[in-house]
Amino acid sequence: MTTTTPDSSGKTVTDTLIVGGGQAGIAMSEHLGKLGVPHLVLERSRIAERWRSERWDSLVANGPAWHDRFPGMEFDKGRTDPEGFASKENVAAYFEKYAQKIEAPIRTGVEVKNVERNVGRLGYTIDTSEGIVEANRIVAATGPFQRPAIPPIAPKDDALYQMHTSDYRNPDQLPEGGVLVVGAGSSGVQIAEELQRAGKQVYLSVGAHDRPPRSYRNRDFCWWLGVLGEWDAETIKPGMEHVTIAVSGAHGGKTVDFRALAHEGVTLVGLTESFDNGVVRFKPDLADNIRRGDENYLSQLDAADDYIARNGLDLPEEPDARTILPDPECVKDPILELDLEKAGVKTIVWATGFSVDYSWLKNVDACDENGKPKHHRGVSSEPGIYFLGLPWLSHRGSSFIWGVWHDAKYLADQIAKQRKYLEYHNAVQGVAEFETESE
Repeated sequence: MTTTTPDSSGKTVTDTLIVGGGQAGIAMSEHLGKLGVPHLVLERSRIAERWRSERWDSLVANGPAWHDRFPGMEFDKGRTDPEGFASKENVAAYFEKYAQKIEAPIRTGVEVKNVERNVGRLGYTIDTSEGIVEANRIVAATGPFQRPAIPPIAPKDDALYQMHTSDYRNPDQLPEGGVLVVGAGSSGVQIAEELQRAGKQVYLSVGAHDRPPRSYRNRDFCWWLGVLGEWDAETIKPGMEHVTIAVSGAHGGKTVDFRALAHEGVTLVGLTESFDNGVVRFKPDLADNIRRGDENYLSQLDAADDYIARNGLDLPEEPDARTILPDPECVKDPILELDLEKAGVKTIVWATGFSVDYSWLKNVDACDENGKPKHHRGVSSEPGIYFLGLPWLSHRGSSFIWGVWHDAKYLADQIAKQRKYLEYHNAVQGVAEFETESE
């Protein structure tokens, strides 16, 4: 399939430019290839670079390998058991192999710097680190993990070693002393546990969260969310916009239990509110956050039990799953203020997520004043621009490996439709011009 054409000036010309060579870009390339749409993928680093160099050493996928993959290829069973959780190295290798399988036209080491809409003609002119590209359409497939998000409350204190999870690799890189981990989603929980096992005194700041069972009655929670239709939910439930998911594939996968972490030595605190002269203050919401997480957990067990009963499934009972450990002291009598120096805390790890960075699209009307994309199901308000890989792009699963594949199929179909309309226009124009010349 022809993907690009150099014009007389040396510019690269293609129908659709995909920016980003991770899971979103590769999925998009597969679907455009099947539809015969000429395209090019530009990746500023290596394929699946986020998995390679911007995650901690022990990271594994949060979903089992049978689930967190593209439909067209399984993980190498010699490296990853289908019921297991792929390491970050195996995930990167998977996408590299997949790109080779579909013969994705990827150019690595090429950064997109700026996009300008062409005046008086179709498409865009794209300035890259290796020259100019012209394309009728652009798919922004850079995903949600572009810019580490550290809140403005972060203290300006040279005596503290502060890092975002994107810079964390292992306990050895931290100085001696205790650690405050701010954020208790999947990343924060796993890093806090790893640091505690390495002998660190760890304080874990816990906000609002969902706490699904890792597995229940012999089925992984990914399976349960699938059969219960939760992955296909199209809108976030009211009040859940800032709720993280605490789930882990580490150590073979297990349900996150904050009380168990506390009984093992991690000190739980509430949502981090402020820093002032070396003193950090926490909201008095720890017990409520833990309780709401329990409610979410138990409600998912109830939904699973109901599904089993309604459908007559032969799955083993699991009464111990409903056992709730007693509240540890740090929950019953929560710490509301902590003098970091007196507590021996020398490091803060910010497990506070990421923000998007579409600065290269600043000269087209694709983002709002806050830099967030304006779109419906990935189709931008700027004709010819598409977004892929974002959370809740079309449904709950949109930012997950398998979810992005299905969103890419939808966007590829939209692009193919637009090409058909343009082909019709060009054909009609050609006939009209021919008839005029004949007269």
